[in-house]
Amino acid sequence: MANSPQSKKRARQNEARFAINKARRSRIRTFLRKVEEAIASGNQEAAVAALRAAQPEMMRGVTKGVLHKNTVARKMSRLSSRVKAMA
Repeated sequence: MANSPQSKKRARQNEARFAINKARRSRIRTFLRKVEEAIASGNQEAAVAALRAAQPEMMRGVTKGVLHKNTVARKMSRLSSRVKAMA
């Protein structure tokens, strides 16, 4: 348990940051799920629209430090290739 005032403050900051990062990850997963559902339904227009909406959200996760840059690049590459294959 935190004893010094500094460690107590850091514990509070960590809790707040954890909640923010958790919300960001959840939001990104929601956007990814919408893309997956559009791909599964076979509707290419909806899949393209969902992918366009998901890309900036994923990159925002990179800039905020929630996800690694290469992880997002890999996910975007695989999703876009799956959407292209629907044509």
